[in-house]
Amino acid sequence: MTTPLSRTMSSHSKHDDHHSDSTADTPTEEPQENITQHISNLARQLSRVSTTAGNELHAFSPQPGTKLDPNSPTFDPRAWVKAFVRLVESDAGAAPPRSLGVAFKNLNVYGWGTGAEHQKTIVDYPIDVVKYLVGLVGGGKKRRVDILRNFEGIVDEGELLLVLGPPGSGCSTLLKTIAGETAGLEVGPDSYMNFRGIDEKSIRRSFRGDVLYNAEIDCHLAHLTVGETLSFASSAHSPRHVPGGVTRSQADTMMRDVMMAIFGISHTVDTRVGSDFVRGVSGGERKRVSIAEAALTGAKLQCWDNTTRGLDSGNAINFCRTLRLQADLVGVAAAVAIYQAPQSAYDLFDRVTVLYEGHQIFFGRINEAKQYFENLGFECPDRQTTPDFLTSMTSPQERRVRSGFESSAPRTPQEFAERWQSSPQRKALLQEIAAYEANHPPAQRLEEYKSSRRAEQFKNQRSKSPYTISYLAQVKLTLWRGWRRLLADPGFTIASLIFNLIMALVLGTMFFNLKDDSSSFYYRGGLIFFALLFNAFASQLEVLTVYAERPVVEKHNRYAFYHQSAQAIASYIIDLPYKTINMIIFNLLIYFMAHLRRDAGHFFFFCLTSYLTTLVMSCIYRTLACVTRTTHQAMIPVSIISLGLMIYTGFTMPTDYMLGWSRWMNYINPLAYAFEALMASEFHNRKFACAGMVPQGPGYDGLPANSRICSVVGAEPGSSMVDGDRYINMSFKYYNSNKWRNIGILLGFLFGFLILYIIAAEHAKPPRNKGEVLVFRKGRMPSNFEKDHGDVETQATDRPVVAEKVNNNPSSGLTAGASVFHWEDLCYDIQIKGKDRRLLDHVDGWVKPGKSTALMGVSGAGKTTLLDVLATRVTMGVVSGNTHIDGLATDSSFQHRVGYVQQQDLHLTTMTVREALEFSALLRQSAEIPRSEKLAYVEHVIDMLDMQEFSDAVIGTPGEGLNVEQRKRLTIGVELAARPQLLVFLDEPTSGLDSQTSWAICDLIEKLTASGQAVLCTIHQPSAMLFQRFDRLLLLAPGGKTVYFGDLGEQSQTLLKYFERNGAPPCPQDANPAEYMLEIIKPSNDEEAEKIDWHQIWRDSPEFQEVKQELSRLNSLPATRGAAANALENGDASQHKEFVASFSTQFREVLIRTWKHFWRSPTYIWSKIALIVLSVCLSWV
Repeated sequence: MTTPLSRTMSSHSKHDDHHSDSTADTPTEEPQENITQHISNLARQLSRVSTTAGNELHAFSPQPGTKLDPNSPTFDPRAWVKAFVRLVESDAGAAPPRSLGVAFKNLNVYGWGTGAEHQKTIVDYPIDVVKYLVGLVGGGKKRRVDILRNFEGIVDEGELLLVLGPPGSGCSTLLKTIAGETAGLEVGPDSYMNFRGIDEKSIRRSFRGDVLYNAEIDCHLAHLTVGETLSFASSAHSPRHVPGGVTRSQADTMMRDVMMAIFGISHTVDTRVGSDFVRGVSGGERKRVSIAEAALTGAKLQCWDNTTRGLDSGNAINFCRTLRLQADLVGVAAAVAIYQAPQSAYDLFDRVTVLYEGHQIFFGRINEAKQYFENLGFECPDRQTTPDFLTSMTSPQERRVRSGFESSAPRTPQEFAERWQSSPQRKALLQEIAAYEANHPPAQRLEEYKSSRRAEQFKNQRSKSPYTISYLAQVKLTLWRGWRRLLADPGFTIASLIFNLIMALVLGTMFFNLKDDSSSFYYRGGLIFFALLFNAFASQLEVLTVYAERPVVEKHNRYAFYHQSAQAIASYIIDLPYKTINMIIFNLLIYFMAHLRRDAGHFFFFCLTSYLTTLVMSCIYRTLACVTRTTHQAMIPVSIISLGLMIYTGFTMPTDYMLGWSRWMNYINPLAYAFEALMASEFHNRKFACAGMVPQGPGYDGLPANSRICSVVGAEPGSSMVDGDRYINMSFKYYNSNKWRNIGILLGFLFGFLILYIIAAEHAKPPRNKGEVLVFRKGRMPSNFEKDHGDVETQATDRPVVAEKVNNNPSSGLTAGASVFHWEDLCYDIQIKGKDRRLLDHVDGWVKPGKSTALMGVSGAGKTTLLDVLATRVTMGVVSGNTHIDGLATDSSFQHRVGYVQQQDLHLTTMTVREALEFSALLRQSAEIPRSEKLAYVEHVIDMLDMQEFSDAVIGTPGEGLNVEQRKRLTIGVELAARPQLLVFLDEPTSGLDSQTSWAICDLIEKLTASGQAVLCTIHQPSAMLFQRFDRLLLLAPGGKTVYFGDLGEQSQTLLKYFERNGAPPCPQDANPAEYMLEIIKPSNDEEAEKIDWHQIWRDSPEFQEVKQELSRLNSLPATRGAAANALENGDASQHKEFVASFSTQFREVLIRTWKHFWRSPTYIWSKIALIVLSVCLSWV
């Protein structure tokens, strides 16, 4: 092989030979010049070769198309991380490496409760206020609620801990405690935590960014793109010194691109993140954005709380592999709670702990856990994964006792915990913790860690600060993000400007072309007053702006991205252009339409005063938003303060009419100083003609001038002109000499409230979370909750998920038809930035009565999109293809004949479970069904879904109300209460649930199919046993392309044989078929795998031809059936209307629900009452 270096050496040798033959004919200086030139050329060649070779291995500037290039299909994450580690180790200016781990023992976490929780109504609020005041002075009875009891464990550098347990067992609390997120919780004084020799206080105060807690809920700024979101995260933790000689911007972009490539979201770089209300990336892709954002923090100890929720098995395993990569190559320690852990993901961990209703029942190596419980007397069923077996220990319905151990096997959480406390595995763990403590002396480790951390921070950042970049850099970064948000979502800003323009035109028209005489005095004052109030109170909406971004700001503050005050400053600055444009438009129209003082100086003074007032009021409202915790709390003081400012401005109530004890309200009112300045500017040094003299009329015209006076305040006898200064002096006690003084006072208000706003923003706290506490209506609480109520972690598991049923066939009353819903060549195209993009590509299929079809595919394959299209829920784009029911095109009754269980659980928080079901039944079931039968059907749905124990519980909000599993049951129940006759769509009903609850949901699906219902269900991360419970499978590849549609077969053999027959490697005996097939069709960097086009293989397969033949048969059904049979399947007459229920029924039910909602919202109602009472009091004074 000839390299550039060998070619250079060869060329140099030939030149030397030529030089020896011609020496006699060449001056002596020439050979020296040639040698110098050759050496120079050689040096350049060597430098070029070195640079090329270095770039191929350079983590921050790799050669395009190499395995280190994140934009290349051959990108290798492990190779990139190794190159990055080598780059850092070879750079003398880089920060020394550091690592964290944690050991804990005797860890007890608890909270304080006051007994059973009842739903608050308007009449309860005054009583609760009294109880709160009594509690402040030490009264009131509170009891301790234990959450975690005597936990022990260790996660050393480079180790991964898997936390298993059902929802409510304490998994989240354990991770939060390790990460220091203990707001609202108490850690026992005897609890011991050791972070590799660093005390817990130092970790919380100075190294918060090195300990990460990633919550289950995805929280992002919806209008930012994925690339912008991750660029921000990368820049927020950019170190002082960037190794490799590249710029900080290049390094931050490379880190972002690498994370996107690792988690498979590079294609979404220019797509909005989106939310439940803003269209963006898919749910699975949004979850991966959250993971990538958290990973960019570079935390040394990471706690991941059910992070795989919403991910398919392939991406869930890839996430765990990435953690394994970080642990092996960088030394990261991580604790991960996963409710449905695939076996291949489980094998990547080092340790596992199992939690059962707040008790720790095992902690040890992953290869010891299964044997430990088998030794206790339990057995693992065939094809059940180890993590599912471990989780089944917390479910009496799932765990199986081995023969001969019926009397000795533990049954209750306490018995499991006692067996663990006395086990040899626990004794070994305590010895390991003691050795860990001895190996990490506190003082030495703390200084080493501080030194490494300080080398990473910006020079002008405090050494004890948990933040990496400087405060100024934080403000600049948040300014960039705010500007990008403004450009991405200009609609609100433009709409506000248009609204203000209209209001300016309206006010300008009302006060159009005021006369230059005394008749305009009151109108001039009124116009200035209204213009001032409009400029000031327009900032009230900023309260909602602050609360809209607060969850993201709080999350980023936990990640140590930036000070909350830095975001506050940036947000304030970003609004200045809008405020400036609004001020110019509004004041320009008002000022000149009303014919105020036509003078440049006075006009600009008017604009200056109005602008300062707007800025001051903006600071006040933002401060109120920061010192409160909810929007309801914020709007009370906002409304009261706005009312007080308006009354005590000095126009509606001049200062002479203010009572002495209330005069202070005028002194602290910034609007009062602004109003005086504007009035002085308008009336100073002006003479106005008198519009009416008194006395006047017949007999008075001949009076001498000094016997008549103008009929306005400030007029002088005998004068036909009125002095403006005299008018404002006598009417309002205003003086022109105070004009610029008042501007100075406004500036003082501005700087004072701006500082107060920054301080309040820095110390803003999130709303208190009580944990998963059920809330019941008074008199409706079940007896078992009355006895032991209030445990924020264990309450959710006080009852079995699958309760025993009295009715042997609880689904017998379900309504199901015999029709087949089928679709053919279904395509869906949308436009993204002017380019067409196909999300569904010629999808075929059907759902038959009594059959359940699983809809699967990798994240972003179009599963939810297909459900939306089939359910006719899409509102944009172009849909092509055919959807039929027994060969007849779907009509207006289709939506009323199907149920669609969406992934998001959206309910009215103040309603009870039964009320939500009844509302759905009364408004969505056919009008021909009697009301009594509809209500009886609701009770049947409650029984079928095992919701009897919480049927009268309030839905509430996540954390204070129904838990995740109960909400999912309710969401399904709302759709079943509508009595769908055709089929039920379910979008990821098991997402975020543990294997026990997922199994219960599958029990429910089997109930539906057993009653003849057709079910089409998207599902993520199914275990082999759960996957086998479906009858058929529709598998989609990225781009909405069908890969397989057909029966699963016994033990999924039909599916597996199809893939193996078409070139896939055989599925291992102990592998999960669901994980196997997703891994097969997932886009791979392997060149051999890329050659298999599974979509084309499907189109060419005999199975596809069979599908087409069956669709052809279904399409021909109308010709073979009679007209009467076809009409019978079209449903009741009311189902062909836009709304099934009559208008009177709609009005009655919505009115009742609205009344209940307000009655059960005491904070809102009492805030209105307080506002009215204070308004009356202020008007009296």
